[in-house]
Amino acid sequence: MSEIIRLRTRAEIDEEAATWVWRMEPGAYTAADEQAYQAWLRQDPRHQAALDEMRRVWGALDHLAEVRREEKIATFTDAARRHARAGRRRWLWAAAAALVVIAGGLAWLWPGSERQTLATAVGQHRDFRLADGSVVTLNTNSIVEVDLGRTARRVQLRQGEAHFQVAHDRARPFLVQAGDAVVRAVGTEFAVRLRGDQHVEVMVNEGRVEVQTTPAAAGAAAAPARPPTVHALAAGEQLSTATPGAVVAVSPGELSSELAWRQGAIVFDNEPLAEAVTEIERYTNTRIVVSDPEVRALRLGGRFRTDDLPGFLDGLQTALPVSVRRGDGGVVYVEPRH
Repeated sequence: MSEIIRLRTRAEIDEEAATWVWRMEPGAYTAADEQAYQAWLRQDPRHQAALDEMRRVWGALDHLAEVRREEKIATFTDAARRHARAGRRRWLWAAAAALVVIAGGLAWLWPGSERQTLATAVGQHRDFRLADGSVVTLNTNSIVEVDLGRTARRVQLRQGEAHFQVAHDRARPFLVQAGDAVVRAVGTEFAVRLRGDQHVEVMVNEGRVEVQTTPAAAGAAAAPARPPTVHALAAGEQLSTATPGAVVAVSPGELSSELAWRQGAIVFDNEPLAEAVTEIERYTNTRIVVSDPEVRALRLGGRFRTDDLPGFLDGLQTALPVSVRRGDGGVVYVEPRH
């Protein structure tokens, strides 16, 4: 078990990785840069992972915003030419800082509009305040698109998990589209998680929401789809579209545990180890293998930091009859203790 604290190490590595992404643009990269880059990679095994994450999030921005990467590079290059020589180093660091914002929690706003694409990298979470006063908190590896229109405020959850603190505006309902569901709210607080199979989990911690689900058609592809179903959820209730019609009550303790990720924590309450490992893997690029059926069935409880994988692994060895072994490629094996 470990206390929740905030470390700067990852942020510093992200900043260095962002600098390298920008220095490696075509036409600006030299042989000396390549030597320095290889030396930087060798300094810490986390450097390569940070660099990969920077590139992945930048690529996600390109796809979601429908803006070609070449156009953005041209924009930055034009500005760089205007500040040539004396301003080149200052521009490079400004560009790197911009990419750090993108990787650590993206907020890209198109001029003259209220459309945004927000994203977080693996292991990160961040709050974003929208122009209407609403607050969107993204969990690890999450992407949303926001469109604040005149008659409605629309959010598309592309992947991951988000919590919404919605500013009251009766004239403009707040609509969150995720997988097979649409959540409608006016002024309330709720969380939405998109599973890999496109099923959605909605949990309300204040106020009320309506969740419209669209079940897939049964049988042949030509069969007509069933009409949407609307569910009303109040504070302390949860709905999963994987089990249609099942609105369940959530205790205050369960609600606090489920939303602990907003404080950088994860809570397990007598969970099978296999499920706990699957959950903790959302916050790290490290692969964790638990192959023994008896070990997978062991129960785990406790509160852990989402950015402290070593603390989690130490907790396993303290609380359970298991040992942890690191294999090739940084893979972690959790095995029975002999």
